[in-house]
Amino acid sequence: MGDIKKVVLAYSGGLDTSIILRWLQETYRCDVVTFTADIGQGEELEPARRKAEMMGASDIYVEDLREEFVRDYVFPMFRANTVYEGVYLLGTSIARPLIAKRQIEIAAETGADAVSHGATGKGNDQVRFELGYYALNPDIHVIAPWREWDLKSRTDLIAYAESHQIPIPKDKRGEPPYSTDANLLHISYEGKALEDPWVEADADIYTRSVAPEDAPDVPQYVEIEFEHGDAVAVDGERLSPANLLSRLNTVAGAHGIGRVDLLENRFVGMKSRGIYETPGGTILLSAHRGMESITLDREAMHLKDELMPRYAKLVYNGFWFAPERLMLQAAIDESQKRVSGTVRVKLFKGSAQVVGRKSPNSLYSLGHVTFEADSVYDQRDAQGFIKLNALRLRLAKKLAGGS
Repeated sequence: MGDIKKVVLAYSGGLDTSIILRWLQETYRCDVVTFTADIGQGEELEPARRKAEMMGASDIYVEDLREEFVRDYVFPMFRANTVYEGVYLLGTSIARPLIAKRQIEIAAETGADAVSHGATGKGNDQVRFELGYYALNPDIHVIAPWREWDLKSRTDLIAYAESHQIPIPKDKRGEPPYSTDANLLHISYEGKALEDPWVEADADIYTRSVAPEDAPDVPQYVEIEFEHGDAVAVDGERLSPANLLSRLNTVAGAHGIGRVDLLENRFVGMKSRGIYETPGGTILLSAHRGMESITLDREAMHLKDELMPRYAKLVYNGFWFAPERLMLQAAIDESQKRVSGTVRVKLFKGSAQVVGRKSPNSLYSLGHVTFEADSVYDQRDAQGFIKLNALRLRLAKKLAGGS
């Protein structure tokens, strides 16, 4: 352990990562650089800086990454309409590669030879962080304290903190009812009180949305403008990526949109129950699909839908920097060149329904689809089309002895 001279720690300023900071200093006898990222979790980050200073961090990085997070991670993922196992919009998953990338960059800037995270040995995040680390620096040393130390419980953590003069917030002394993770895209709640999948979560667990039954009795309409697959404006106002998602979060949350109660399959092999709130992302997904419906060729759209589960699995499992994800992204981005225009979404009691779409690149032809008389479509052509497509079915039936 004496080989490690400096480590970059993903640091929240909370009890767990503060204990990790001290444990790294004592166990590895090394300098610790803390890195705290603002990715829209809604917390004041200066206390984390002050706590890192108090605990003797050799360098302290506190950075606002909200725009980069939405622009370079959330938006590319939403171009693919990415949903894991039918409902999860991957809010936690998509944040990990950005944090990992910045840790590796800081390691290079400070001459650190190791990186560390606070993920446990049971979850997905350890995989996501470490796959990101190794993809960007194959020779980096990774320290995962939860897989090394002998602290096994909340009681052990509290005892360690007390014996090492680490401040313990009053709300951390008792067993927390669940763990949370938040960023600009979503907030998650897992563990403890939520571990029985039959028991409905308490109503007061939610922080980003009202209950759908308590939402306004009058619907609200919101118009989202897209350019090349990315949202650029809300109700005619152009916004930066982070400000746009923040606006949608506020609007959607007021109408009870974006709640999910999911039993998911973790990459490490077990099933886990999670409660997620993704208000703005839920609107964004509906609107993007609505934009594609009028601008994408049929076969391109269907191919994207076939690729999406594979893409979602790569993001969920931590393969953001893998060549196969980059290859899929290139194909997806190629499909988005004509995905520009405006979508109108109706928000009401927990639902986000596309009710209008228009685009200068529209492939919708009223002349062809109308039920009224037209001069562009000869309905008699359909007879040959149907017979050619039925030919193999008719031959198979005859060979099988049918009449």
